Amino acid sequence: MEENRILLSHGSGGTMTRDLIEKYFVSQFDNPILALLNDQAIFPTPSTRLAFTTDSYVVDPLFFPGGNIGRLAVCGTVNDLCVSGATPLYLSCSFLIEEGFLFSDLEKVLYSMKEACEEAGVIIVTGDTKVVNRGSLDKLFINTAGVGSLEKGLFIAGENARVGDKVLVSGFLGDHEIAIISKRQNLGFVTNVKSDVAPLNGLVNILLKKGFGQSLHAMRDPTRGGLATLLNEIACQSQVGIIVEEDQVPIREEVRGACEILGFDPLYLANEGKLIAFVDSKKAEQILSVMRETKYGEDAQIIGEVIAEPKGKVQLRTVIGGTRILDMLATEQFPRIC
Repeated sequence: MEENRILLSHGSGGTMTRDLIEKYFVSQFDNPILALLNDQAIFPTPSTRLAFTTDSYVVDPLFFPGGNIGRLAVCGTVNDLCVSGATPLYLSCSFLIEEGFLFSDLEKVLYSMKEACEEAGVIIVTGDTKVVNRGSLDKLFINTAGVGSLEKGLFIAGENARVGDKVLVSGFLGDHEIAIISKRQNLGFVTNVKSDVAPLNGLVNILLKKGFGQSLHAMRDPTRGGLATLLNEIACQSQVGIIVEEDQVPIREEVRGACEILGFDPLYLANEGKLIAFVDSKKAEQILSVMRETKYGEDAQIIGEVIAEPKGKVQLRTVIGGTRILDMLATEQFPRIC
């Protein structure tokens, strides 16, 4: 029996659009704010300082080991908020759907978004749906935006890294991009690595509750461009140098093996469930210990430190004792990984 598919008329704005929204979207994301079905969401905030972000997700394939585009969209937005120290509260989501997309696949995506929202403690309060002609886009794209509250006096930003800071990573790097590549290129015989896609606001919230807010100088999640690109961005923003110890960077052997076959550098691989933190050296070991007690930080590691010179440059101290410049990614290693 042929499965039900989305038609162009589901994007017409009429009865079929209303049915699509109420049957699929509202039923999964149900909450009092969304249920009003207005063209905007009006919500209370516990703070006068807000963090706001937006992102779009075009990953191929839509379903990959460890997740799918729906979980990715929620977690990616949550993580962009929480690395500023903000508590994510509300999300919006807009769906661009290709005519002929399976309703069963849409349901899977929406359900995974619902689960990710519940895990992260956020709610989707508004959104939009558009259906385009077959061939106008590849199956499904999702745009999200997120709002979070920020405590007074908390300043965690890319320009705030300081000489002497230790650089921490919350776990193994490169899992997400290798999971995407292995699925897209049918490399299951090489690796069974799963994407690390996960919401990190619980980890950050624990650090803040433990009183480390003033010791967390900069945080970022190393998505496209990976660790190396992120470190270069922070080095330029803060006008400092960074030295990384190659033998301290946590990378799974399966990821290293896949990179050798594909000719990739694991330091440039995308991640969707990791954060890099620049922290006061006096508190680094305590912060590391607390990270390791959390679900998404149990493999955390100190991988380097901030130095004065050369400003805006990142150096890698290799396992054989030499050093080399770690540049920003010049071109994309692999397209549509998020």
